[in-house]
Amino acid sequence: MTHFTAALFAFILRFGGVGLLVLGILDSSFLFAPWGNDLLVVAMTAQHPHLANMLYYSVMSTVGSVLGCLLIDMTRRPLGEQGIEKHLSARRSKQVLKKFRESSGRALAIASLMPPPFPFTAFVMAASALQYSRKRLVLIVGSTRLIRFTLLGLLAMRFGEGILKWSENPVVQGFLVTLIVLCIVGSVVSVYGWIRRAHSSVPSA
Repeated sequence: MTHFTAALFAFILRFGGVGLLVLGILDSSFLFAPWGNDLLVVAMTAQHPHLANMLYYSVMSTVGSVLGCLLIDMTRRPLGEQGIEKHLSARRSKQVLKKFRESSGRALAIASLMPPPFPFTAFVMAASALQYSRKRLVLIVGSTRLIRFTLLGLLAMRFGEGILKWSENPVVQGFLVTLIVLCIVGSVVSVYGWIRRAHSSVPSA
């Protein structure tokens, strides 16, 4: 690995399951980190390819994702459909709300399982906007995310050595660095958008 990539990789991995928990919360709520927890679960499991470790990483990622969804739910549910309309374009919000009305739990489960760029957060917002049961929201997101992360962990256990060698490829390292930069830029834009829209939603005195 390049010095920068190796140092960055080591910095992220040193937090272990706690890092997965925090990133899961942020990624499922305010930040933009596509593939973040997926890649970390694979990387951590590849380094420590034991069933107990893999399950720990999967559970921590799942708990973080669920907590992030609850954060979205608590802030968006009181606003109803206006809540989702403040964060998505009119066309996108209508599409997501329509899809959720048609299949509700199934749409949420598919969104939880699908990788980026599938709009997972948008479907969580739709569930909150339409007053979908919070218990069902937690159950569906929790179970499907656990399946997703566990499957990735099992693959990492099976192909761990090859994954570690593959990560030393300069092209892969370049992709990871580019992804990190995009995540940082996307997160800044996302947080700015949340703050701006939250400010605009407060009625003036």
